[in-house]
Formats: sequence, structure tokens, C-alpha cells
Amino acid sequence: MTEMTLERKEGRSWLRRFGDRWGARDLVVIGVFAATAKLSTVLIAMVGGGMNPVSLLLKNVVFTTLLVIMLYKVRQPGTLTLFVIVSALVNFLLLGGNVTLIPPMLAAALVSEVVMKFVKGAVFWGVGCFDFLSKGLSLAVSYLMMRESPALMAVVLPIVLIGYAGSLLGLYTGCRSMKELRHAGIVRF
Repeated sequence: MTEMTLERKEGRSWLRRFGDRWGARDLVVIGVFAATAKLSTVLIAMVGGGMNPVSLLLKNVVFTTLLVIMLYKVRQPGTLTLFVIVSALVNFLLLGGNVTLIPPMLAAALVSEVVMKFVKGAVFWGVGCFDFLSKGLSLAVSYLMMRESPALMAVVLPIVLIGYAGSLLGLYTGCRSMKELRHAGIVRF
């Protein structure tokens, strides 16, 4: 019987580098928070009776709060981008989400990662930047889609502004939640 051996190249594979960057625990936390954020926002929209201003505000508060907590729990560069990829895949594959919103969210996540790398108080500035850019870039995509009838933007703009107000409230509730979770010993700085 002959033995077959495979020689490895000196360089490590991308999967190995990925595994060295995030441990299994971190990947599970990112996946759980992505699923929790998506499920909670869908449930809030369903229980709230659709997309009314109160449920829209509450959806964004919960999403931003969970995002702040997750970014404090997993303090690795690239966590926000991975979270956005997982959320976008869940949104697109399971909920039939709009594929045109994936590039603006990815661009917002990448810019926010850079902001979090260079700014003190990084998580809050990064999440605020992500919310602002993702909503602004989504408005730009909406304008491109509706450029033949720009009056429809008058309908879309208040919805996005209400959502952004919810995101700003989510930053505050995320800050308060982090203080409580740190006091309980669940999240360490």
C-alpha cells in the first residue's frame, strides 16, 4: 500500500488566518447578535402593525443597542463588517431583502471600521458613523432608483429621518446598557 502525502505551502491559507483572527466564541457572538437583531426588528415591525413611526423608531433603537453591545463584546477589527455581511445574507436569503442595500451597508461598515480604529471612544463613534452613512447611502441608492420621479423622495426622507432618530436613541441606550452589563461583569472593557 502506498502512502500519499500532501505538502503544504509555506504561506497560511486565508481560512487559517481567519480562524486565527476570530475564535469560535467570537464568531458565535457575532452570529447570535446578527440573528437577534434581525429577529427582534422583524418582530417589532410585525407586532407594531407594520412600518409606523413608533415601530420604526423602536426597531432602530433595538438594532443600534444590540450593535453597540456586540462591538463591546467582540473587540476585533472587522467585527462590524462581518456583522453586516451576516445580517445582509440573512436579510437577503431568508427575508427577501433588497440586494441593492448591501453595497451601501458594506461601504458604511468599512468606513466605520476606519473611524473606530483612529478615534477615541471608538465604538460609539463607529456605530454613529455606520448608522449615518448606511442611511445616507441608502437614500442615495433610493434616489438613483426613483430619479424619474424625485417627488417620491419626499415620502422616503421622513421615514429615514425617523429611523435615524431611533439610531441616535439606540446609541444612548447602548451606552446605558454597557454600563449595566459592565457592572454585572458580563462585558469587560
